[in-house]
Amino acid sequence: MKASFSLIPFTIDTAPAIKITGEIERQQNQLTIEYKLQGQTKIIIPQINTPTRKFGLWEHTCCEFFLSLQDSTQYWEFNLCFAGDWNVYHFLNYRQNLVEATAFNSLPFQVLHNNDSLQLKLEVNLNQIIAPEQKLEVGVAAVVEDRAKQLSYWALAHSAPEADFHLRDNYLLKL
Repeated sequence: MKASFSLIPFTIDTAPAIKITGEIERQQNQLTIEYKLQGQTKIIIPQINTPTRKFGLWEHTCCEFFLSLQDSTQYWEFNLCFAGDWNVYHFLNYRQNLVEATAFNSLPFQVLHNNDSLQLKLEVNLNQIIAPEQKLEVGVAAVVEDRAKQLSYWALAHSAPEADFHLRDNYLLKL
């Protein structure tokens, strides 16, 4: 299954003038997700470094997606930074029992810088955490830090009074 997405900011009046789109696809248990940020000259992008597993990537510009098992409370949060840093967390329930997903020792992804856009593409085998026949609900999101060091929160939908990427109501894609 393949789906396109376009993220919307939580508050439009404070968000930088950018566009965040992409595609996600699952073939058997191989997941591919690609983000494209256009108009990125107004946001802070960290310098590319040696990719490492890092906590707190959401405190700066970061792409995120959430994989939830259909009919289950458990889910995984994937964080990807344009500098190459990454992390994956596993939750047993909404924001409960946060642990790093040890099934992943690395999460190599590609970053492409153009004049007015950034692309990030990840291909990951989910066999270590999810059975191929398991149906998934997916939330896609991003945190964007502008040059004034203000954060904006982007997602497929925002169903609460505050930005919250963990809410299952915002997991609009089915794979």
